[in-house]
Amino acid sequence: MKLKQTSEFEKQIGIWFYFTKTDGIGGVIKTKPTDFSVREITNREEGIEGKYLIVELTKENWDTHNLIREISRRLRVSKNRIGFAGTKDKSARTTQKISIWDVDEEELERVRITDVSLKLIGRSNKAISLGDLYGNEFEIVIRNIEGRKTKIKQNIEAITTEIENAGGVPNFFGVQRFGIRRPITHVVGKHLIKGEIKEAVMSYIADIFADESEEAKQARLLCKEGELKELKESLKKMPSFLRYEKAMLNELVKGVRGSNEADFLSAFSVLPKNLQKLFVHAYQSYLFNLVLSHRLKQNLPLNEALVGDVVCFRNEFGLADIHKDRMERITEDKIEGINRLIKRGRAFVTAPLFGYETEFAENVEGEIERKVLEDEGVELKDFYIEKIPEISSKGTRRPVLAPVQVKLSDEGVSDDDVNPGRNKVKLKFFLPKGSYATVVLREYMKAV
Repeated sequence: MKLKQTSEFEKQIGIWFYFTKTDGIGGVIKTKPTDFSVREITNREEGIEGKYLIVELTKENWDTHNLIREISRRLRVSKNRIGFAGTKDKSARTTQKISIWDVDEEELERVRITDVSLKLIGRSNKAISLGDLYGNEFEIVIRNIEGRKTKIKQNIEAITTEIENAGGVPNFFGVQRFGIRRPITHVVGKHLIKGEIKEAVMSYIADIFADESEEAKQARLLCKEGELKELKESLKKMPSFLRYEKAMLNELVKGVRGSNEADFLSAFSVLPKNLQKLFVHAYQSYLFNLVLSHRLKQNLPLNEALVGDVVCFRNEFGLADIHKDRMERITEDKIEGINRLIKRGRAFVTAPLFGYETEFAENVEGEIERKVLEDEGVELKDFYIEKIPEISSKGTRRPVLAPVQVKLSDEGVSDDDVNPGRNKVKLKFFLPKGSYATVVLREYMKAV
């Protein structure tokens, strides 16, 4: 059976196909924040002593970075004293640990924020950081599902069986990596890789997407003219919540403009360093999605290595260890043993997040990797960005399969209390860090 084609929107971020063959159930997610519940799982055990207060943070309707700033303001401490392992979705109910340096538990009483709760767990001499993250547990409600309950349940069970037989789902980067309403980060990243600083800045400021507000569209339209007068007018009209666009525009209107590349480098430099790097990472993610789409198109396995593939192995926490010196290129004499490890979840086939030190696979997968770069008109050496060397990337690798076991909640398929006459389901699953719940959900929903 042919692979099911995905939506035009997903094709923009390099995802061409659905992995499972069974028809989807449709529906929508995130009708309410409580419909999308995420609990962070770490490899930490807390004690009763230490310089860091360890707190369980549960939030709704809050971006992680904005909330950390607000908590630091209420505590009257620098936000740099608050550590966390991962950023969590704003449109969800999320639970995670945070660490706060040199704060007494009584001071938490000052933090009373709508849709936020803080629960004291203990103390530690070690701050919470990204390295502590093991993965996330999800409980997600899909609503507004049409059709008979028995048929919906049958389709869910069939998709679950397909995923179990394959050992997981393709480890695509989800839309959040690129921008949900405005998937632009990888476009900007490609311009940076190509050394096109002006084009990178103007894409970020001026490219228009359908789901934006009319106010934002009008401001971006003025930017496209590129003349000083229009840029000044755009700065006035740009909505205040688009603070990065406003900061870049402000830099561009400070003096003589035109084709002076230094002006655009200066405009780009006002962005936070982590955001500057995010553009490059997003382009790497887009290329990874393309490689994975090609692998699916050619019917190459995700849970079985081919001679010439590069694999990584499970670390002490059960996660894929992607350190370069622990990767292994598979030879003919090792293929049988490696594939036994893959079946047991102890090894993982990988594909590249391209960088200037990437080594291609030595098989058909390597041909795919070279074709993706050729089609994009980029080379490995381009990932060393001479004009902004600090955002260059050596590259790394990522497993092509995200292991997951999905369970339908005990309620099964039930009436949707929000949409009369429609149905809802709740799916539960765990994903290792770096994998996306929406990539699992798309296999069940198949909304095109």
